[in-house]
Amino acid sequence: MGDYSKALEFYEKSLKITKKTLPSNHPELATSYNDIGLVYNNMGDYSKALEFYEKSHKIREKALPSNHPNLASSYNNIGGVYDNMGDYSKALEFYEKSLKIREKALPSNHSDLATSYNNIGLVYNNMGDYSKALEFYEKSLKIREKALPSNHPDLATSYNNIGLVYNNMGDYSKALEFYEKAHQIKEKALPQNHPSLANSYNNIGLVYNNMGDYSKALEFYEKDLEIAKKALPPNHPDLATSYNNIGGVYDNMGDYSKALEFYEKSHKIREKALPSNHPDLAYPYNNIGMAYSGKGDYSKALSFLEKALIIFQKSLPPNHPNIITVTNSIDNVKKKM
Repeated sequence: MGDYSKALEFYEKSLKITKKTLPSNHPELATSYNDIGLVYNNMGDYSKALEFYEKSHKIREKALPSNHPNLASSYNNIGGVYDNMGDYSKALEFYEKSLKIREKALPSNHSDLATSYNNIGLVYNNMGDYSKALEFYEKSLKIREKALPSNHPDLATSYNNIGLVYNNMGDYSKALEFYEKAHQIKEKALPQNHPSLANSYNNIGLVYNNMGDYSKALEFYEKDLEIAKKALPPNHPDLATSYNNIGGVYDNMGDYSKALEFYEKSHKIREKALPSNHPDLAYPYNNIGMAYSGKGDYSKALSFLEKALIIFQKSLPPNHPNIITVTNSIDNVKKKM
């Protein structure tokens, strides 16, 4: 976390100087705004990130030709924030603008094109369209495998994302294969407390959890949490994910009070960090509801599951697997009451 606040301090000093010495529409100012946006995005402060990315984009739109690569970067960054905020249709809109420019301006094996394909895949995955996600992830991987050394972090990102889709599709052995490829690269390339390594442990834990190997899942989730606690501010959305996942394992093991303890830690963070209709707020409601159901407290269970359903219905397409799952859970709880 220290690094983010230091970076912010440095970029803000730099911005002050740039504002005094250059006209207000100078491309270098756009770079300054963009850098500050990036730090806020990494800190999980998405509304601040959007504010600075849009300042940067305004300048670039006036100063640059409409097919300039820097404009593509702007669209890409804004798309990334919308994705993080759970506004997937907005994210797709900006990612596709970025891709349009890059496809015209860049050679077909350029790494920025791989980034665009990867990001669009990410949104489709979040929307629950897994075959579309896989299609874009594989386009991205094809470029990266040709263009990059075999231990490059971007390759790890590709393997990781493909693993995620296979996990969502229920193909756990494939998921594990890709997650482990990603993890091998990260272990060699990154310091041992890097957030990206935490993400790796988290994903491998997820697969073991889905496979029903709960002690393995817990082992990897706890490695993830250990790094996340050191590397991230205490209200970062990724920490919420860590708590949520550990809660999930306890839930699956039938230890509902332990599960509730971790689910509630997760929910506390997300409530502060995210807009009130963000799909990531629905997950803890769903999980808390299921844990209460496990404990036999059906009225509490119903109240949380219904909160989850309302958010999912606002933020996801109507045929999304999460909506179907929560609806079924509500029906099951009602039958037990």
